[in-house]
Amino acid sequence: MEGRMLQVRVAGVALDASGQHVLLLKPIDELPGSGRILPIWIGQMEATSILVAVEGAEVPRPLAHDLMLRLLDTAGAELVQVGIARIDDGTFYAEATVSTSGGAQVVDARPSDAIALASRAAVPILVADEVMMDAGVPDFLPEEDVSERLDEFKRFLDDIEPEDFAGPDD
Repeated sequence: MEGRMLQVRVAGVALDASGQHVLLLKPIDELPGSGRILPIWIGQMEATSILVAVEGAEVPRPLAHDLMLRLLDTAGAELVQVGIARIDDGTFYAEATVSTSGGAQVVDARPSDAIALASRAAVPILVADEVMMDAGVPDFLPEEDVSERLDEFKRFLDDIEPEDFAGPDD
């Protein structure tokens, strides 16, 4: 990850007006309702995986991101940090930095996967200054609104069944 990066936190996962999930990333040193927030539209499965990690919810079986971290651990590697490195024509590009016996390795990743991994491993989440400037929006959302939307999503998680994740051929 080149250029200046700033550390962010998951401020929440919200639903937009059309029902799409939006991951909200906020610089760690900014208060809710001030500064900028970076919205990244993600899929429902990724939103669930991120919220499970952020909320510390227990799942009966490991999700894909839990498996990824276990595989790294088994191979003697460790996730060090993730970052949203750039945006190109509306598509965000992320990277995961992994410490291995052969040194640090940078792996291309979808932002939602990178954030889900970082949320589980409690490693820094970084965003390139340029990305925040280009795609960030003023944060005018009061903290209560984010909490309300998180509560709504928690209720969704409580009601979901494993069969809901089955594909058409499963």
